[in-house]
Amino acid sequence: MERVVITGLGAISSLGLGAENNFEQALAAKSGIDYLNLSFKQQVEGCVAAQIKFPLPELVKRAELSLFDRFSMLGWIAASEAIQQSGVALETTLLDQSGVFWGTGMGGATTLESGYIDLFLEGKNRIRPLSIIASMNNSPAAQIALRCGFGGTVNTYSSACVSSAQAIGEAYRHIKHGYAHRILAGGSEALLTFGMVTAWDSMKVMANANPEHPEQSCLPFSVNRSGLVLGEAGAAVMLESLSSAQARGATILAELAGYGSSNDATHMTNPNPAGQARAMEMAITTAGLSKSDIGYINAHGAGTPTGDVAEAESIKRVFGEHAKRLMVSSTKAVHGHTLGAAAAIEFVLTVQALRSKSIPPTAFLQEPDPLCDLDFVPLHARYDQPITAAMSNSFAFGGSNAALIVKEFS
Repeated sequence: MERVVITGLGAISSLGLGAENNFEQALAAKSGIDYLNLSFKQQVEGCVAAQIKFPLPELVKRAELSLFDRFSMLGWIAASEAIQQSGVALETTLLDQSGVFWGTGMGGATTLESGYIDLFLEGKNRIRPLSIIASMNNSPAAQIALRCGFGGTVNTYSSACVSSAQAIGEAYRHIKHGYAHRILAGGSEALLTFGMVTAWDSMKVMANANPEHPEQSCLPFSVNRSGLVLGEAGAAVMLESLSSAQARGATILAELAGYGSSNDATHMTNPNPAGQARAMEMAITTAGLSKSDIGYINAHGAGTPTGDVAEAESIKRVFGEHAKRLMVSSTKAVHGHTLGAAAAIEFVLTVQALRSKSIPPTAFLQEPDPLCDLDFVPLHARYDQPITAAMSNSFAFGGSNAALIVKEFS
């Protein structure tokens, strides 16, 4: 079987443009969360979000913009960075052995909402002609493959918050078993529309805004956490077979060593520690590592009262006594919960933590919940940490769970 290595990273979120920039902001506990400002005339009062408020880079010709919903644009921006860092020459060999595996939870929410406004509020009798092309969930994957000339497998995964973890994990399996040599994997989400945010708000799972410091509204593992903060983002990793990367003299950033997936099969929204534990156990087994080899976990840690406790319990179930020595942090405190893009951006941050030996903190964690009794790296980053392998966890509505393990390449 092939070993699977990482040769490129890309990211865009409320923290900024670029994977390195995102990591630096996460290390410094600089939050991208603020009051939500919608383009629609109606607003969701008092709502905070991890919204990208800076102009997006112009990577697409003006004549092609109608093909792109915002979530596809965020995906192409992240993919472009990962491709550039990887050094892959898009006009060369292995195009038929190259693919795209992409995740999204809600797809083209912006395009859909614009169409509904045109029909139901503005009284128009038609909507934008390319609305279907722009809004379909597989649009980012198709656009990336088209622009890269990748003629191999192109898959889209839509499993709520684990969407991009499944995309990365299934790409790992695809390469490992010889079905491809190169896959651009990741996810993107842009659901900050009036309708979508109102729908999420109706579930009573969103965090209360901190009136004095809105940037500190997302408080994973904190005793006074009140819920999740929605965000938008795109993130990508270039995965390659080791033989492909070595043949072209690529710089190898790390090795994707393990992937585990499971389903709770117990409840649509209430997480189950046993199901989460199965995903982590599977990832460790496929990586061929011992539990003590894992030095850091980038937690799902969305800041919900039930979810954070369940994750702390699942980590203790899996790691036993070693759980007390693990460093665990949730970067959602600064970039919010980006749903279909969450796993991808958190995996990108995990790879950077491994490479730099620097652990991003759980920002604003002043007082941990007594039921969340692990080392959650509160407030400040830690540097010069001797970690050789790290895990990234993702759990979702519907009961889906996924864990990815990255280790140093040697």
